Amino acid sequence: MHTARSHLSKSHRVLPLALLAFLAALCLGPRVAVAQESNELLPLSKVRAGMQGYAYTIFAGDQVEKFDLEVVGILDNFLGPKQSIILVQLKGQRVEHTGVVAGMSGSPVYLDGKLAGALSLKLGIFTKEPIAGVTPIQDVLNPPSQSASGQATTQQLGLPSEASTRTGLPSGSALEPIETPLVFSGFQPAALQQFANQLQGYGFVAAQGGTASPRPDDGHLVAGDMAGMVLVQGDASINSACTVTAVQADRVYLCGHPFLSLGDIQIPMARSRVVTTLSSELASTKIVNVGGSIGTITGDRLTAVTGKLGAPPAMIPLDLTLLVSGDGPAKQKTLHFELVNHPKLTPLLVALTTFSGLTQNSLYGEGTTLHLSGEIRLQGHAPVQIENTFAPGDSLSPDGLPIALTLQTVFARLFVNTFEPAKVDRIALRVESTPGRKSFVIESAWLEKGEAAPGETLRVRVLLRPYRGLARVEETPCESPSRSPGAQIFESWSATPTCSIEPPAALALRAPAAAPPVSISSSRF
Repeated sequence: MHTARSHLSKSHRVLPLALLAFLAALCLGPRVAVAQESNELLPLSKVRAGMQGYAYTIFAGDQVEKFDLEVVGILDNFLGPKQSIILVQLKGQRVEHTGVVAGMSGSPVYLDGKLAGALSLKLGIFTKEPIAGVTPIQDVLNPPSQSASGQATTQQLGLPSEASTRTGLPSGSALEPIETPLVFSGFQPAALQQFANQLQGYGFVAAQGGTASPRPDDGHLVAGDMAGMVLVQGDASINSACTVTAVQADRVYLCGHPFLSLGDIQIPMARSRVVTTLSSELASTKIVNVGGSIGTITGDRLTAVTGKLGAPPAMIPLDLTLLVSGDGPAKQKTLHFELVNHPKLTPLLVALTTFSGLTQNSLYGEGTTLHLSGEIRLQGHAPVQIENTFAPGDSLSPDGLPIALTLQTVFARLFVNTFEPAKVDRIALRVESTPGRKSFVIESAWLEKGEAAPGETLRVRVLLRPYRGLARVEETPCESPSRSPGAQIFESWSATPTCSIEPPAALALRAPAAAPPVSISSSRF
């Protein structure tokens, strides 16, 4: 009797444990299946046409889903010397409905239960067959070295006639990298349109998304999850999103193709969470929210983007303050952002973030004069001071766009200097908006006399004509160079100046005290 009761007691203890394990399996589902996949790799030499396999990706939520595929063939030397591609056809109701989806790049592909590669290419034409290219796993885990100066472009690679015949596709069909969604949160389409040409030049597919609160499990990645690069974060964000191919200890491999071919980099890596997948005959894409930072993207190369789990690298703080003055009380609003520090990305990101933060601001209004001031703090150098004034124009272009383009030029010049890498600590910008168009045209300028001794101070008179106003004469001092031998003759400003003359903007800003900030445009004289 004692033995029977003991056995029955053990049975009662085992049943709850089994029930808990069953419920856990229901909850974790595909994530457990992916984690239990064999770590064995299938070399390209063992891949044959007709092999049946499967891949993992996320279509909605955090659920990693499995879909089937079949190997169509091997395209040797397709991307370059010894850079072959596995051509596959996706199968199943889900993928036949969506086709190859932007954000699916990096999806791990298994053949014979072994990891064979990462989904990376799609057909760049309208087609009912979801045909895709797979980067072999050896190339994903051991990406070939390449120069960090390479510029990413969207390549179209013609499909061989044999493969076209086998798949029933027309001749001239081409494979191209699966788009990596660039997720914008806090940016309106009107703001992105102003930089559309530059974004398309990088091969980005702009998608609107949001942000998700960081979770404790953000860093627990498995193959089939989504992660990407953090380019901007704060009151607005810009992030990329790819599928994870493999995780080895703290190393993460994703995308299966380059993001921008930036080589060795240090960019924050964040978890991405899929809201849903939008099906489209033109371009299906995943709509994602960006979660918490989980590490650093360390490499961006031909066959994969690589990352390391852990602490993310530092970013550049950007503070943007908009001040509106006028007849009533002044109003002010400050926005805070953080941007990646990279010579190819930072100038565009500063311009895009500043333009959106300025023009999508509730205090902003067209038809006002905008006075820009601020500083760029650099490591080991005095802060770079910025000051300029922009009057509203007569074109349909937003009045805030010249500010953004000016900042892009300033940062491009900082990063392309030939002396040392620019290490930016912080950016602080202030834009003051004044009602009306406060601009002047310099119609003429002359000196009080045509000769001067070295070091002598002369008076320069300038004829200014305000926008739709009466012309007036202003004066500014001009000092002759002290080391000049003998007298100097001044003919006009159109010649090379032989004395120090203040910029026209400084002269105009010394107009009567009641005058608001102004902008100056040059004219022939």
